[in-house]
Amino acid sequence: MALFDTHFHYYGAVKPSEYYDRAAGFGVKYLLAAGSTLEESRRSMQFAEEIENSWFSCGIHPHEAEKAGNNPASAFEEFRKHQKLAAIGEIGLDYFYEHSERKIQRKVFGEFLKTALDWKRPAIVHCRDKDDSYDAYSDSFDILKDFSSGGGRFVVHCFAGDTAWAEKFLELGAFLGITGIVTFPKAVNIRETLKVIPMERLLLETDTPYLAPIPYRGKENHSAYLVETAKKTAEEKNLSLDEISSITTANAFKFFSSIKKG
Repeated sequence: MALFDTHFHYYGAVKPSEYYDRAAGFGVKYLLAAGSTLEESRRSMQFAEEIENSWFSCGIHPHEAEKAGNNPASAFEEFRKHQKLAAIGEIGLDYFYEHSERKIQRKVFGEFLKTALDWKRPAIVHCRDKDDSYDAYSDSFDILKDFSSGGGRFVVHCFAGDTAWAEKFLELGAFLGITGIVTFPKAVNIRETLKVIPMERLLLETDTPYLAPIPYRGKENHSAYLVETAKKTAEEKNLSLDEISSITTANAFKFFSSIKKG
């Protein structure tokens, strides 16, 4: 078994080698360290430089959009030629907390999507809305429609919408990322969504240190716990753990097309 955690956040609490060894001990062989600010993108890059089977992404989370300045993507030019840069993100819209004004979120999101096209990298998209509202999904869809028609590829990471929105994003060619939420008893929408996600568009992730799956819920998450998400996903898809591991890892290498196995 060789799982791929396609989205975790590294904050430097332990050495990269210690973090990786723990994950690998649970069968999680490949990692993508996601950047949400310039500083975190640099830290993610350093993690990837130290770990052979790890890569990184760079971007500005919608929470940080108001701090980004007039031309935020220009500050990220240092990553452009890095051989371990796998994607642009985490970028997108967050209307749940709205730490940044919606108009600014959309502007920053659009600019980084242009960067993704220019750099020929896929985008890692954050999309979160208030309960019983789909404004963020609607705005994201409109923005991503143009991105997709221009040749852009993207994953809606930590997808938490309903099957209707899953199908709309899938029509644009999206991959969908499933996290430990799938193990939560009340997360019926995630398990229903799994039914409409084609196997070739499914990615697994932890979003560490957030969203630890059962039986670790309430604790700090870790890439090692991806195996619990994989087990539940395999159960819902009527597949074995080895099958879901093989399929989703192959999907990850297809999605992050610039990277190669070590």
